[in-house]
Amino acid sequence: MALSSLLLLSGCDLVVMNPSGDIAIQQRDLIITSTVLMLLIIVPVLALTLFFAWKYRESAKAEDYDPEWHHSTRLEMVIWSAPVAIILMLGTVTWIATHRLDPYRPIDRIDADRPVTAETKTLTVEVVAMDWKWLFFYPELGIGSVNEFAAPVDVPINFKITGTTAMNSFYVPALAGQIYAMGGMQTKLHAVINKEGVYDGFSANFSGPGFSHMRFKFHGLSNEGFEQWVAKVKDGGKGFGRMEYLEFAKPSERNPVEYFANVDPELYDAILNRCVEPNKLCMRDMMHIDANGGGGKEGIDIAKALNSVICTPLSPYGVASGSQSMPAAIEGQTFVPAALPDIKAALPESKPAAG
Repeated sequence: MALSSLLLLSGCDLVVMNPSGDIAIQQRDLIITSTVLMLLIIVPVLALTLFFAWKYRESAKAEDYDPEWHHSTRLEMVIWSAPVAIILMLGTVTWIATHRLDPYRPIDRIDADRPVTAETKTLTVEVVAMDWKWLFFYPELGIGSVNEFAAPVDVPINFKITGTTAMNSFYVPALAGQIYAMGGMQTKLHAVINKEGVYDGFSANFSGPGFSHMRFKFHGLSNEGFEQWVAKVKDGGKGFGRMEYLEFAKPSERNPVEYFANVDPELYDAILNRCVEPNKLCMRDMMHIDANGGGGKEGIDIAKALNSVICTPLSPYGVASGSQSMPAAIEGQTFVPAALPDIKAALPESKPAAG
């Protein structure tokens, strides 16, 4: 049985235990260390269980068998001190690694022999999980892609990750651990790839009927190879703005790789704040209004100052308090200001109660 299991496993790609990125390598080492520490208790317990079952079997008639035995201080010390020591070691190792490998913490080394210095260049990649495809933006380069992204080896990557509808999980096993992608929220991941190659990425969280095909390729390239990839995207890509995004955002499966040579620099922020559509108030503006008194008397002046769409009881779909701000508008669209209605005048006059 053991031999057959090994034969079956020989056909598996155990990428988690043989990664190509320094963060994933450190995570693998943590898995191995934790497993070994736990086996220091599990293996002796299993071995002693089998030994005692054999030694004190009914037919053995062991001379030291004492049916009245019930306590041994020395044995109690061994039984409890060993697990306590293992838990202390395991807790210490896990606590240190958890803080060192915090996905929000910028990496401090390229690999075990090379630290990150002030001169080290980084690459920012903005990731959007959609139904059911992946969208990647390079804000420093002004380009984007679908279901494929690339990065040069030994260059720290700063991921900014968000989603559109259902919660997904961004995961490239060879690069780093998984991290969730949620609509209206931004998560972060810092990683580096140390070997050239093409690696699989996918969503590790079920998100609907197209989940099984929500996969992408990550290309770890040399500096020259990455420059060639960027040139290919710019030469063969197309423009991608808000109108293109609204059409692209419709649910679809098995999307082919696409390239965008010119991406709206404010598009990712609009996706994150859920205001890509025209005349829609951005989440950050709504939170600013709420923080300053809400939509009532205390906050209405703040809302006006934001030049965004204001909803009122007489106009539930919103009227403009001024020229619309870019976070909630499509470039080139005009928006005619309209005065806020006099709500007091529109409400029926209350009569004084009879005395």
